[in-house]
Parts: sequence; structure tokens; C-alpha cells
Amino acid sequence: MALSRTSARPRSIPSRRSLAFIVSWRAPTPLRPLFSTPIQPSQHRNLPTDWPTHSCDVDAEQLHHYCKGGYHPVHLGDSLNNGRYKILHKLGWGGYSTVWAARDTRNQTFVAIKIWVSEPTHNSRELTALRAIVTARSNRPGYQYLMTMQDYFQIHGPNGTHDYIITERLGPSVANFLDGYSGSVRLPGRLAKTIAKQTLSSLSFLHEHKIAHADLHTRNLAFTLPTSHEQDLLQKLGEPETAPVRQTDRQPLEPNQPIYFVRPTAYPINPKTPLYLNQTHRLRPSTLYIPLYYRAPEILFNNTLNHRVDLWSMGCVLFELITGQPPFDTFLITPPILVSQMLEMSGDTLPDCWQKQWYAINSKQLSDDEDRSFQSWLEQDLSKEDIIRVGALVGSMIRLEPSARASVNTVLQDAWFQAS
Repeated sequence: MALSRTSARPRSIPSRRSLAFIVSWRAPTPLRPLFSTPIQPSQHRNLPTDWPTHSCDVDAEQLHHYCKGGYHPVHLGDSLNNGRYKILHKLGWGGYSTVWAARDTRNQTFVAIKIWVSEPTHNSRELTALRAIVTARSNRPGYQYLMTMQDYFQIHGPNGTHDYIITERLGPSVANFLDGYSGSVRLPGRLAKTIAKQTLSSLSFLHEHKIAHADLHTRNLAFTLPTSHEQDLLQKLGEPETAPVRQTDRQPLEPNQPIYFVRPTAYPINPKTPLYLNQTHRLRPSTLYIPLYYRAPEILFNNTLNHRVDLWSMGCVLFELITGQPPFDTFLITPPILVSQMLEMSGDTLPDCWQKQWYAINSKQLSDDEDRSFQSWLEQDLSKEDIIRVGALVGSMIRLEPSARASVNTVLQDAWFQAS
């Protein structure tokens, strides 16, 4: 396949801005401001839908989620797990968790701490996957690029019992890096190739151990960070910005609510640090929260899912790394438009089992417009042979029939990745 997008709307050149510090787990709703997609409505069954309004000068999680079954209130300087971990800064938040930078006083290292809401959710699936990775500890290629769990404990707080997952602290996401790299819209070819190879290697390790990632995209890939002293870390993270929380009805805050919010930190990028895979899931996931434009067609058609959803996503990741933009439109995308683009991109015929459903939902036609200068733009630092080879690799993974997709190892062993 040729490396050309199916949409007439190429992603605009992003302005240079401060980059968000990526956390190492995916929450069911995207984290803000770590991710550019808007926060989605909470899916907690027991959290209130009517709440007193509040105001705060810091954009953060909703105050009404600090309730029974909800978030655990955390403040800067708090000590956790018998004083072992000291809270230094906030990294992000999502619909089911908050994530914090902390100092491990026992090992004199810096870690990331994810604190789940106390209401039972699917966090047990994440915990199972992280434990499986620890159990599978190996010298095999790919393991060194995986985010691993360093500690786990529970805390009983005013809103219930909360799971705490400790991992190494990670840096910015690849998506943030793509947005901010020298004001350009794509990475240099050699760097993009290195990131792709590391991602394939770690994905191969997961699949060998019967674990599917199931949420693979550039916002769930993160760079590691060099070790540093606490003052050096805080200097890089910046002084925590806090703002008091006020309820507009002038009622006092509840004891189970934080007295202030902390703005999630930003972190400078370092293109030389190795890449780690983000959140993992067991094989055959039943519910996925991957962005629409990264979803494999079997997800859109509510088909049985297996590890091959990762192969489709990896094809999309490879395309975005090389070109700087996703293979499918991200602006006002709908499932019918996306399926049309999939058909055009892959050159496949829709499998018979999906035909009836497709005719039921197909209501839009895809524009044939195309950016004619796309290939010449890529050729600034990629040879024509590189472009052709990457196009073939993307095409081998973006196949509508899951069983027809090239495996991770097949792609990883391709001569293009084996070449220095």
C-alpha cells in the first residue's frame, strides 16, 4: 500500500507548547491535560449525578467524585504506606484514578503512584496484567521496554478502600512528542524507526505471554526519564501550582474532599530515552476504550476480539510515526466514515460476516481528495524505498480480516527494521 492518507484534512502543524507528562496507565476516560481528547462522562454507577457546583482556578478532576466509592483525597507532602512514599507533584487524573509523582524514601528513587477510586472497577484486570508482566520477567528482547509494577498496597480512607499501584515514573507520550518536536508534524525517519522497533519488540513479548495490549496508540507510549535528585526533579517538573476549591453555594467542603487541587505537571521531552509500552490487558478483551480512529474493524462490528486488535493498532502507530498523522481522519469521525476509510486504505473487501451490518450503518461517502505532495514531503529524509517498504508493512497489519494480519514478529523481522 502507498503511504497516503484517506482524508482530505491533513493534521495542521501544531504550535510549540509545553508538553504534558504522560502517566503509565490508561484510565477508561482520557486524562487531562495529559491527553488532548476531552474527558468523558464518568461511568461510576454509584457516584452522584447531582452535586453542588464548585470553582477552582486549576483544571482538575470533578469535586463531586470525592465521595463514597470515589477518589481518595491527596495533598502535596502526604506520606503513604507507613511513610515510604512522599507525594511531590501531580501527574494526571482520569475517570477512575489520580496519578502522582512521589519519592520512595526506602530506595531513594522517584516513582509514579496511581490511586484508584474505591468503587470496584476493571482495575483488577490491569492489576492482573501488571502482575503477569512481573511474573514473566525475562531477558528476552522487549521486556526492557515494558512499564512494570514496583509495589502494590491498599489504603483505607474516608471514601473507602483504594488500590495503589507503584511504577517507575515515565516521561511524555509519543503523541506529545509528535506535537512538539521542533514545531514540525513528524519525527525524523531514524527516530521514528527506533520508536517503532521498540514498540514492536515489547508487543512481541506481551503476545508471547498471552497478554494483549488492547489500547495501543501514540498517547499510550511514553518515554523514560533519567534519574535525578528531588530538587532536580522538582526543578524540571516546576513548582506545583495549587488553587483552593470553593463551593459556590458557600457551604464548607466535606472532610472527604481535598482543600485544593493541583495542576498536573508538564515535562520537557528527551528524544534519546527508550520507549515503554503503556497499559496492558488480558487476551480477548470484552470492552475497549481505544480512540475511535485507532480501533480495529472487529471492534466497530462488535465481533469477537483477540490479540490481533494490537496488530491493527500497530499498523496505525507505524503510519503515524512515519508520517506524523494518523492513517484515518480524526476530525468529526464517525464509524461509517471510518469503515469507508478502512476499505480504501486496506484495499480489502469487507468480510461476509460484516456485510449485513455494514449496509445497515453505511450512510456516507468518502471524499477522494488527497494531498498530492504527501510523498515528496516524506522524501525529505526517507528514501523512496523506505516509503514503499513502510507502506507495505502498514498494509500487512491493516487488514480487515484479523487472521490475515502480519504478526508482530513477522514485521519485526522485516529487512527494513533489521537494517541499521
